[in-house]
Amino acid sequence: MYGWYLGLVLLVAAERVAELVVSLRNAKWSFAQGGVESGRRHYPFMVALHTLLLAACMVEALHRPFVPWLGWTMFVVVLLAQGLRWWCITVLGHQWNTRVIVVPGLRLVARGPYRWIRHPNYVAVVAEGIALPLVHTAWVTAVVFTLLNIPLLAVRIRAEEAALKSALVT
Repeated sequence: MYGWYLGLVLLVAAERVAELVVSLRNAKWSFAQGGVESGRRHYPFMVALHTLLLAACMVEALHRPFVPWLGWTMFVVVLLAQGLRWWCITVLGHQWNTRVIVVPGLRLVARGPYRWIRHPNYVAVVAEGIALPLVHTAWVTAVVFTLLNIPLLAVRIRAEEAALKSALVT
């Protein structure tokens, strides 16, 4: 089962690269429209934590069994998290980014998952951070990522909220 799990983690890594490609394209668009970046100091920590998540999943899973009832359930959660993430990316369009870049004067997006929750992408991040390791019973990785991610998300959401408040039309 480990080979299959390794493939899943590598697919998630490829998805992250695709996100970065979209993010770079959207950053160019945002800056061309007068976009302003906030929260640069936390961004390298976020990138490092998410990279370490993928590496830790692969390492810890070497020493863990695949438990079908847990693994398949968490696999579904990983798929749902990816779906939610790409729904957010699609709905935000050029405004979506892995960095906090806001174009002054744009309206706050209130459609798609943003109708119900302010930061749905972070629901996907939290779900994936728990579920991806647990697909192959890597519970230490799930716990450590979650504990490190909570304060990072708090900083990130505060940075986003401040940037949105100062630049967007509600």
